[in-house]
Amino acid sequence: MAAATLSSALRLTGAACAARVSRSSALHTAAASFKQGAPAAGFAGTRLRNIRRPATPVYGQTTQRHMATVATIKVGDKLPDGSLSYFDAEGALQSVTIESLTKGKKVVLFAVPGAFTPTCSQKHLPGFIAKADELRAKGVDTIACVSVNDPFVMRAWGESVNAAGKVLLLADGSGVYTAALGASLDLSDKGLGVRSRRYALLADDGVVSVLNLEEGGAFTNSSAEDILKAL
Repeated sequence: MAAATLSSALRLTGAACAARVSRSSALHTAAASFKQGAPAAGFAGTRLRNIRRPATPVYGQTTQRHMATVATIKVGDKLPDGSLSYFDAEGALQSVTIESLTKGKKVVLFAVPGAFTPTCSQKHLPGFIAKADELRAKGVDTIACVSVNDPFVMRAWGESVNAAGKVLLLADGSGVYTAALGASLDLSDKGLGVRSRRYALLADDGVVSVLNLEEGGAFTNSSAEDILKAL
């Protein structure tokens, strides 16, 4: 009885050792095959078969779409519609669409890189305020200034130069409308983010008839005097 039990135990031990040797051999074979670039037999249906080359990141495609260039507005184009913000005479925050602002009217729309910046505060906006009556005498219904600033900043800026009743200050807070015009100006290197190129345009019933678009923030041909000459 004892001899039979011992014999059985020896057989089980031998089988276990053989199984361990077999598994060890298979692992060595798989490792060698993997180094050579081919999965070993018996492993092809497991993890090695599921290895794939990484796909192109989605964020790369998204970035390229967002960086697509928007065609810049030109004479003969209809102004894209959009909603801009302002404070009315009673101090209430309002919004207005470009379509409602320009429909059936002659409108001067000019833009500046930023409220309270030197050229914009000392020359561009004050020039249109000073010439507002002359522009209206030539048939202009509305004079509006657009800037990529929030409406609170635009209100304070208007108050600082007495723009009330002369020039409507419109806030394009997120720069969406400026981008739709193709007039965005990247001033990130100066800590100002994306702003607007300086320009002045005349629109008749929403269609651009005069466009003076500056290079960046230059101030050479977008003054009130330049628009008066074109009327």
